[in-house]
Amino acid sequence: MPNKYRGEIGAELGGRQRTLVLTLGALAELESAFGAGDLMALAERFGSGRVSSRDLIRIIGAGLRGAGEAVSDDDVAVMTVEGGAAGFVRIAADLIGATFDESGAP
Repeated sequence: MPNKYRGEIGAELGGRQRTLVLTLGALAELESAFGAGDLMALAERFGSGRVSSRDLIRIIGAGLRGAGEAVSDDDVAVMTVEGGAAGFVRIAADLIGATFDESGAP
């Protein structure tokens, strides 16, 4: 079960319930992938509200790897989610919210 106080979320991806978390390593991976110089730049990019399909794959892939899953971005790209593209957007938004929410609130 995901621990919200560690920034973990749960989501059904590819027909399985999974845990995702953006650890420091996962955040460093995203900084590199997005060319962001630091966490503030990464947060600003996420906060823009504009994401591509490739962005969603990278964010969700990093979250899965942060939680210990051995998946590649190519693996994530072929996963299905209830709600299609909107479902992927919701998962990425929940993950980013859990990572950057300082209150620890659900």
